[in-house]
Amino acid sequence: MEIAHVFNLAFIFFFVLLFFTINSKKLANPKKLPPSPPARPIIGHLHLLKRPVHRALHELSTKYGAILFLRYGSRKVLLVSSSTAAEECFTKHDVIFANRPQTLAGKHLNYNCTTMGVSSYGDHWRNLRRLTTIELFSTNRLGMFSGIRAEEVRLLLKQLLGDCSMKGVSKVVDMTETLTELAFNIVMRTIAGKRYYGKEANHEEAREFQSITREMEELRGSSNINDYLALLRWVDYGGVEERMKALMKEFDRFLQDLVEEHRRARNVTSATKQQRFLTLIDLMLSLKETEPEFYTDQTIKGVMLSTLTAGTQTSIATMEWAMSLLLNNPEALQKAYAEIDSVVGQNRLLDETDLPKLNYLQSLITETLRLFPPVPLLLPHQSSADCTVGGFFVPQGTILLVNTWSMNRDPEQWPEPEKFSPERFEGGEGERYKLLPFGAGRRACPGSGLAKRVVGLTLGALIQCYEWERVSQEKINMVEGTGLTMPMAHPLQAVCRPRNGMINILSTL
Repeated sequence: MEIAHVFNLAFIFFFVLLFFTINSKKLANPKKLPPSPPARPIIGHLHLLKRPVHRALHELSTKYGAILFLRYGSRKVLLVSSSTAAEECFTKHDVIFANRPQTLAGKHLNYNCTTMGVSSYGDHWRNLRRLTTIELFSTNRLGMFSGIRAEEVRLLLKQLLGDCSMKGVSKVVDMTETLTELAFNIVMRTIAGKRYYGKEANHEEAREFQSITREMEELRGSSNINDYLALLRWVDYGGVEERMKALMKEFDRFLQDLVEEHRRARNVTSATKQQRFLTLIDLMLSLKETEPEFYTDQTIKGVMLSTLTAGTQTSIATMEWAMSLLLNNPEALQKAYAEIDSVVGQNRLLDETDLPKLNYLQSLITETLRLFPPVPLLLPHQSSADCTVGGFFVPQGTILLVNTWSMNRDPEQWPEPEKFSPERFEGGEGERYKLLPFGAGRRACPGSGLAKRVVGLTLGALIQCYEWERVSQEKINMVEGTGLTMPMAHPLQAVCRPRNGMINILSTL
């Protein structure tokens, strides 16, 4: 049996080598490909992808150019690190690059690549886009759920008050954990009307949800080399595929239980003609009555899954980086205090209607998104036809990676690019394709409006109500961790105490 196993592996290796040779000949195209670093047989440029990957790719772009052609195993990759090239991809070639590459995560963690973020460009995706932009995340719909966001932020402010006496005693806060709980509670209350974090959420369903989402984030955030090397995919190197299948089976059952719970509740309220609070599940079940062929249970669960994954980690990371930048730059924090006191005052809590008037707060959020974009490489696109980018030939089936982290540190575009300077945005965000925290074109993030509201309201309320300091004299370590949304490498802790002018308001929460 062992000899047979070795023979099989040798055969697979030979087949992969043959495939690589044939594929290499195909790429020997007389048309001009973008520059490319030296590659290795079979693995291509995978050996160059040190963590964090966005920094490794930035170094390659600095050395070889802003438009590069790479090979991740058997897959062709176009790396773009300039705003002009990104604009060309998302305008002139927007339809060509509207597809997503097929991955194991897309297949096993996203209902066979049918969810909003990973589905192929076509009728199904267009229906999902219509649903998210018109029904779920329109300005009107976001306004309907503003009460949830306001209540969760008030609960956060109350939680922070905790052991702080009315004399203003300070306390050390685990900001990473606190912001994580806030974001998940906002999104899950919007989706299903349930809180799964906090003291009152200490029950089996909440613990199961927390366990599933932790493992989901781990599997989604890790680079999966099996996607690029067929040999490893066939033998399921590291057992990644089996882990994904097992986790998704568990998560699918959890989401289905939520759908069934709301379906039963709708039947009861329909019989009694009572009105229920409308969640996203209720909304989609209502739409199912007129379009049952589209609003299948799988589609509903896929939208729930996409909203949960896209609507939490990006907001958490942005708020965490923003607080860290303010703690390391106390002069900026003082300007934020002054603006909020001037515009909102200390006789009431800041609310979402105040956000458009808080220009400096918006500027510091935008500057945070520039320095620490929530998805530094954006989600990958894939070309459905041959095209030309920056004068270079790009073959059909090429994965497009846009390194916004690198673009945002281009000294030709951004004076003193490493400096935290919210003032650079006081006149607005500037050119459209100069800053792309939520992507661009057809595949831009439809939930950006929700993210902006959550981040703006939370940061504004935290600044209005509490004084913030670093735990020690040393500056916060701004090293990036690993993951799709570029979290901080070290959990953020901070010292807070109630601001004297806000104690009376806080005491009534």
